[in-house]
Amino acid sequence: MFDENGEQYLDCINNVAHEVVKAALKQMELLNTNSRFLHDNIVEYAKRLSATLPEKLSVCYFTNSGSEANDLALRLARQFRGHQDVITLDHAYHGHLSSLIEISPYKFQKGKDVKKEFVHVAPTPDTYRGKYREDHADPASAYADEVKKIIEDAHNSGRKIAAFIAESMQSCGGQIIPPAGYFQKVAKYVHGAGGVFIADEVQVGFGRVGKHFWSFQMDGEDFVPDIVTMGKPMGNGHPVACVVTTKEIAGAFSSSGMEYFNTYGGNPVSCAVGLAVLDIIANEDLQGNATRVGNYLTELLKKQKAKHTLIGDIRGIGLFIGIDLVKDHLKRTPATAEAQHIIYKMKEKRVLLSADGPHRNVLKIKPPMCFTEEDAKFMVDQLDGVLTVLEEATGTKSESVTSENIPCKTKMLKEAHVELLRDSTTDSRENPSRKRNGMCADTHSLLSKRLKT
Repeated sequence: MFDENGEQYLDCINNVAHEVVKAALKQMELLNTNSRFLHDNIVEYAKRLSATLPEKLSVCYFTNSGSEANDLALRLARQFRGHQDVITLDHAYHGHLSSLIEISPYKFQKGKDVKKEFVHVAPTPDTYRGKYREDHADPASAYADEVKKIIEDAHNSGRKIAAFIAESMQSCGGQIIPPAGYFQKVAKYVHGAGGVFIADEVQVGFGRVGKHFWSFQMDGEDFVPDIVTMGKPMGNGHPVACVVTTKEIAGAFSSSGMEYFNTYGGNPVSCAVGLAVLDIIANEDLQGNATRVGNYLTELLKKQKAKHTLIGDIRGIGLFIGIDLVKDHLKRTPATAEAQHIIYKMKEKRVLLSADGPHRNVLKIKPPMCFTEEDAKFMVDQLDGVLTVLEEATGTKSESVTSENIPCKTKMLKEAHVELLRDSTTDSRENPSRKRNGMCADTHSLLSKRLKT
């Protein structure tokens, strides 16, 4: 990636970039029209997409964005059996429409909105920082039982569950990989309540996990969602998205008498772009690349974890990785201010990262699928340098900065550390628009003045 001055940057967070210009241009020169008119591209694309999914997921509704797709998924779920309530995960984000802000704690917990009575929030299945951690005998069952209890409480209040919705791997929630078996158990409880399971693959689909084309497939062949939504990498820079569901759910939706129509959803140009993306993923073996480079990058980061006390956890699969930064390994205290500082220092070194999670302390890595081992090595080398200087400046590695031979330096570093701690006590949920993707000017300014690293 290049800025307006021609400076080159290594992009480690952009999951919507591929070369699809030629396909778009060719089709646009020939024809583009609204989707009331039949065109071979939409038929061919629907066939190609459904071929990547389990057999029962066979009906496609094309939209223009992941938000549109998730909104439509809610309509499908609610029409299916006439239920209204939705179970979502804590810290989840599913889109910018009003219907999705309502089911996105990542958003409504930060603003003035209050949780609607038809929304039920289940604990994030986080085995590092969550309610049930890696030392629990069966975290998958424990977290699934939380959903079961929500369903029971809702029924006791006279409410009915329409859907459970979750990203197959939670991105904005802090790069969370649910424990194996969690989704199967949740699906069983949700189906028993007459609801459907919606897998949000908008950020994590299309081969990002490497071994599988869809992230939900990591849970095995015995787990099949009722509805899958997709977007972002689907057009890799071009706005196209889709909802795929079963014939039964689609039939219930169409029987309502309300026809679904989307002027540009599935237009010839968008479908040509989508087909080109599928070709590139296959022809360039991007799934294989995600596995190879993802494994290599994870191993490099694990070595950094052993070296740097700020790194509490490395988690991820393929090219979806999170670095959980902590100030205390035992208490797992989030290193929020440090994370923001690192993002800015990495940008100065021409590496683009961002932070997310409820405490904004998780460095998230979800680069373009063409990311190479050389790119991974460069990124980690730069991160190593930034962490080393930061830890020395804050006195994190006390053995190396508290020697009696350097009392003046020790005093200075301790003062810097105190200021950094003071900055990090600010509620990380305040002014979210200014802190999105690490863009927190005030924190950056303060840290730049106090930590000349």
